[in-house]
Amino acid sequence: MTMMEDLNNINAYDFDLPEELIAQTPIKERDHSRLLVLDTQTKTYQDKVFTDIIDELNAGDVLVMNDTRVLPARLHGTRQATGAHLEVLLLQNIEGDRWETLMKPARKARVGDRILFGDGRLQAVVCQELDQGGRILEFEYDGIFLEVLEELGEMPLPPYIKEKLQDSERYQTVYARENGSAAAPTAGLHFTNDLLEKIKTKGVELAFVTLHVGLGTFRPVQTDDISEHVMHSEYYHVSHEVAEQINRAKARGNRIIAVGTTSIRTLESVAALNNGKMAAQSGWTDIFIKPGFKFQIVDALSTNFHLPKSTLIMLVSALGGREFILEAYAHAVEEKYRFFSFGDAMFIK
Repeated sequence: MTMMEDLNNINAYDFDLPEELIAQTPIKERDHSRLLVLDTQTKTYQDKVFTDIIDELNAGDVLVMNDTRVLPARLHGTRQATGAHLEVLLLQNIEGDRWETLMKPARKARVGDRILFGDGRLQAVVCQELDQGGRILEFEYDGIFLEVLEELGEMPLPPYIKEKLQDSERYQTVYARENGSAAAPTAGLHFTNDLLEKIKTKGVELAFVTLHVGLGTFRPVQTDDISEHVMHSEYYHVSHEVAEQINRAKARGNRIIAVGTTSIRTLESVAALNNGKMAAQSGWTDIFIKPGFKFQIVDALSTNFHLPKSTLIMLVSALGGREFILEAYAHAVEEKYRFFSFGDAMFIK
């Protein structure tokens, strides 16, 4: 077997991406982005616009979306003892006012250090040091934490976006409800309320699950053999109603269509714990979906274009086949599709 045929080799998921194709700002109208439709049966693809997704959906299908809401999770603070500047990214709430965070420069934040934000309106003490710049912080404040965060925090845009975001709601889906993410489930950014109403009118059912996007989004795969990569755990929740809705659709032979890789990871995590069925469930998942994975719930996917060598391109390769996915990506590069968070979309069926 050659290196490129070895699906556990990270180089099997590499492709050339000109930097100018990385979208720096959201498109003016959410649903006017482009849509590359991939048919995994015929190994063909078509160039469309995102509103055409309605033609890909059938009455009785269930469209599953992640309703997590991004926290203004990036904070700028100073170390009380020295005045040194520190940048803190909230990753996930552990319990009470304790949060797992990513800090820069982390070497300046030691256990016991006090960090001040917004002239001391918000303060934090370093409780524990984790690897790769991680720190557990305990916050102190007056009032309601989320309100203080809204005032002092910034949207945690990915590092490849250099432009300042004019409207922070453009980094939220229109259906974002559950506070808790360190990054947006960006596949959902293309949907408008109007488009969702048209989809419902066609007889397609909408279902919402929650997965709070965490550290895994920011960490590259650092092993040549991807089977050695350990995913970071993220919190998810599926309600009883949604579990029943999906089980009914599967029983009658309709498709489950995931919006985004976070929705897929939630659905397949629950199925893995319940003999291939959905059930009401909350918990933490570190599921790593890569070629060879057997999908038990999801039949089709709407997603954005992902980073080379990322766990996300491995996930879409598991669904669509690596060679076909990379062929479609090469087409997208040639046709100058916009990539990543604020970029265009693909529909894999």
